[in-house]
Amino acid sequence: MFDKLKAILVEELSVNPDDIRLDAELENDLGINSLELADLVFLCEDKFSIQIDDDDIKSLITVGDVVKYLEEHTANA
Repeated sequence: MFDKLKAILVEELSVNPDDIRLDAELENDLGINSLELADLVFLCEDKFSIQIDDDDIKSLITVGDVVKYLEEHTANA
């Protein structure tokens, strides 16, 4: 799941692949702003056929948070 998310971050949001670690914060370490976060949510929803609730988005602080969320919500997909 990490590799899939990393590919999205690099290809769609132009994040430097060397900066992407599980403990990297989306905003502070990767420079993702609120608009780009919305894009990331949309891309993940589309790629993984899930729906991410607005309340859940607030808890996605690090790359690891996103990976964990995707793993938990795509287990049955």
